[in-house]
Amino acid sequence: MREEPLCAVRDLKKHYPITRGWLRREVGQVRAIDGVSFEVARGEALGIVGESGSGKTTAAHAVLGLEEPTAGKVRFDGTPVSERSGEALTEFRRRTQLIVQDPNDALDPRMTIGEAVAEPLRIHWLDDADRRRAIVADILERVGLSADDADRYPHEFSGGEKQRISVARALVVNPDLIVADGPTSALDARVRSEILALLDRIRREFDIAVLFISHDLDVVRRFCDRVAVMYLGEIVERGHTADVLNRPAHPYTRVLLSSVPSLDPTDRRLGRPLTDTVPEPSDPPSGCRFHPRCPAVIPPADLSVGDETWRAIARFRFAVQADELPAEAVPTARRDGGAHRDDEVTPATVRRAVGLSAELSDAAAERAVEEAAAAIAAGDVDAADETLAAAFPSVCEREAPEAVAIDSASAAVHDSESAADANPTATADAAGRTVRCLRYESTVEADPPDGSETGADAIDGSDDGSTER
Repeated sequence: MREEPLCAVRDLKKHYPITRGWLRREVGQVRAIDGVSFEVARGEALGIVGESGSGKTTAAHAVLGLEEPTAGKVRFDGTPVSERSGEALTEFRRRTQLIVQDPNDALDPRMTIGEAVAEPLRIHWLDDADRRRAIVADILERVGLSADDADRYPHEFSGGEKQRISVARALVVNPDLIVADGPTSALDARVRSEILALLDRIRREFDIAVLFISHDLDVVRRFCDRVAVMYLGEIVERGHTADVLNRPAHPYTRVLLSSVPSLDPTDRRLGRPLTDTVPEPSDPPSGCRFHPRCPAVIPPADLSVGDETWRAIARFRFAVQADELPAEAVPTARRDGGAHRDDEVTPATVRRAVGLSAELSDAAAERAVEEAAAAIAAGDVDAADETLAAAFPSVCEREAPEAVAIDSASAAVHDSESAADANPTATADAAGRTVRCLRYESTVEADPPDGSETGADAIDGSDDGSTER
């Protein structure tokens, strides 16, 4: 029988209203988190990763009850957090603690370290001052400081030492769950390693669960048992850390991994996003929220060009939509706000700039690309956007993907040595190896990403018999 998780989050949503005018009329919503589900077992470290603005911190605050969810449930030790009150709520506050990214935000400069670390004990009714001092001295030594440091002030400590103090303050009330929101992001490499080693030792020694929020995949790889990847308020992939980071299934996970510097300049297997602009949470894209940036966006069923050429077309289409065209493809009159006329940009110039200078083998696709290039050369980007959207629709912008359970063999292999050591027949665990991508759904005629995307700049379409213009 599977043990009940310490913390279980189900379909959690947090939307912030956008209001205008004297009457504060609601005109929209920021969908900070939108249907997030995950579990944290006792003694487990779960990492949540994603770009800034993906909703990681909002999800963490909702778990702690610092943000009231718009919808969904957070259960702690089997009881919904929203139903706790009085002593039950106070007990929940004691058993869940937060470590913030910047320790200066958590430490009062007018309080000694001993007073700051002892404050949670005082709040939770430990009135014996001598007993508090003894506990503080013990916990400071456990995190690598001295008991004598209790009489010093925060400005007397380095950044790494302040973060150790934050860890001590979280540990002092003997919690069951620690939410660590980017605790190492402001530290240098050596201090980061020390803090991670400290957190890992304490987690194992006291059997404490950790919800670890970070944008650093290497840190998550070293510290976390499982990982959930967030994008625009949704979890797009989740599973054991080794599975997710060595065999990324979702295109966004692969894009995140490609952003990690590599010593091999030829290692470009995981690709780049089609565009760099992250959509606003107040106006997320329809269908799959990653589709305007996805290098594995599904092509129209009737399009007969090669994969590389389709990626070049998709990059062209969504670069127009996001206003990210290369500078050489944009007429000077549009670049300088119409200060003077420009005749140097031609359709051929535009096509060359976006990597589609070769004539496409698909006649309909060729007409659409040529028409869009001519519109851009004439300064009518809106017409080009409409032309490309009509000619190259994708199921990814029409249908929102569901979370699908997958096994390790279904995911692209990133680390060949790790993949060789893995069990290729392993199935998704009880906590769930899942991915939210239409390429994994049985109702969609598309194969999962095969790892062949190189992420190179858009090519000229030579993979499908194209001819140079």
